[in-house]
Amino acid sequence: MTLTLNSPCDMHLHLRDGAMLENVAPLSSAQFAAAVIMPNLLPPVCTTSEALDYQARIRAVCGESFLPLMSLFFGAHLTKDEIAAAKQAGIRLTKLYPQGVTTNSDKGVSAILCEQNLQIFEMLQDAGMILCIHSETNGFVLEREHSFLPIFVEIARNFPRLTIIMEHISDARSLKFVESFPNTFGTITLHHLLFTLDDLLGSALNPHLFCKPCVKLPRDMRALRRVAFSGNPKFCFGSDSAPHLRTHKECAQCGAGVFSAPVALPALAELFENHGALQSLSAFVCENAPRIYGFTPPQKVVRLRKARFDVAAEYGGVVSLFAGKSLSWILCD
Repeated sequence: MTLTLNSPCDMHLHLRDGAMLENVAPLSSAQFAAAVIMPNLLPPVCTTSEALDYQARIRAVCGESFLPLMSLFFGAHLTKDEIAAAKQAGIRLTKLYPQGVTTNSDKGVSAILCEQNLQIFEMLQDAGMILCIHSETNGFVLEREHSFLPIFVEIARNFPRLTIIMEHISDARSLKFVESFPNTFGTITLHHLLFTLDDLLGSALNPHLFCKPCVKLPRDMRALRRVAFSGNPKFCFGSDSAPHLRTHKECAQCGAGVFSAPVALPALAELFENHGALQSLSAFVCENAPRIYGFTPPQKVVRLRKARFDVAAEYGGVVSLFAGKSLSWILCD
C-alpha cells in the first residue's frame, strides 16, 4: 500500500542555525515542499536583510526544491519602511511572541495591545502581511492559551483584513474562536494530536514531550483530532518541530520543544489511518496551507509506503518523537 502527497507543507518549523541547522533541516526538506521558518534565533531575525541571509543558509543545506517561508520577529523595529522592504523581498510573515512564554522569546512583546503595536498591526494589514501568534500568556500553565483568547479576539475584530494565524493550538476552547472570524486560522502540531499530560508526566516525566504550549487533556486532543480528521479548511499542519540536544532536554530546567521532523509524515499517516481519516490527510498537510497563506509551493511528490519504519535513537544528538520505536509507514526512497 502506498500514499502519495502533492507538495506537503509544514507551516511552523524551527531549524535553528549553524551545526544544528545542517543536522535537522534535511529531515524536513525530504518530506515537505515548503515550511514556515520561525525567527526566534539568538539574536532573533528582525529585519529583511537578516531573514534573507538566514534563508540563504537554509537553501545552502536544503537545495532549491524546498521553499523556506521566512518570518520576521514582531517588535518596534517593524516600521512602515521595514514592512515594505519585507514585502518587496517576498517575506509576508511576522511572528508575535509574548515576552518570556517560550524558547528565545525574551525579546518578545510585553504589552500586546499598546498603541505602538496597534499601529504595527494596521501597517501589516495595509501591506497584506500575515500575523502569526504564539497565543499564550504567562498565567497558569494549563490556562495560558485560553487566557490569551481575549487578546486574539481584539486583534481579529479590529483588523479584519489582517490574516491572523493562531499557531500550535492546544486547547479545545480555542477552536471556536478561530472559526468565528473570516480572517483567523490555526495550525495544529503532531504532538498535540498524539499526546496528553498523562504521556508527559503520568508515569514518569518525559522531557522530550515538554513543549510550549504544553500538551493538555484528553478532551483537547480529541477536539484537535476531529478538526484535523475532517479536513476543516481553517486549519493546517504546523509541526512546531523544535530541536534541542539531548543534554538540553534530559536535565534540570530542560528546553521547551518537541522534535518531530524525522517522523512527521509517517506518524501523521499512521494516526489518520488508525482513525479512518487517511482521505483527509492531503487537505491537512497539502491543500489548506497554500490557500490560507496565499503562496504556491514547489512541485514535490512525496510518497509513503506501508512498511516498518524503525526510528533512530537520536539524530546528531537530538532525540525525536518515537525514538527507538517503530511506525507503520515509511518514506519511499
